[in-house]
Amino acid sequence: MNVFCDTSVLLAAAISSEGASRAFFEYAPRTGWDLMASPWVVGEVEHNIPKFGFEVSEAWQRLAPQLSIVTDVVSLDRALVFPVPKDRPVLVTALAWADVLITLDHADFVNLLGSACYGMPIMLPSEFLTRERTAGRI
Repeated sequence: MNVFCDTSVLLAAAISSEGASRAFFEYAPRTGWDLMASPWVVGEVEHNIPKFGFEVSEAWQRLAPQLSIVTDVVSLDRALVFPVPKDRPVLVTALAWADVLITLDHADFVNLLGSACYGMPIMLPSEFLTRERTAGRI
């Protein structure tokens, strides 16, 4: 399954070794999840990671190689109303490459969390892990 990780998820994974975001990196090798990000997302992470100190930066350096970096996509062949310009590339790229978009960004994805966009679920990390656990896949 192709799992697109938003900046917020990648930062959370680097910051805490115990949260749901880090669990993606632990489960991915044995579940077949392909954890994805794009240059746009990685750029946002690398811009913000110095704010959190050396240990978080080190954690990010260990996690980053586990990501598949996919090409940013900036337009769709169908209508998309999404009022947050800075996160539009995240949503459009996820639609192009992934089966699910995982985000912790409650503010910008508030109207989409827990729903789907053109059939692609948009979920919190904990929601996704609960769904996979309930289905017996983890």
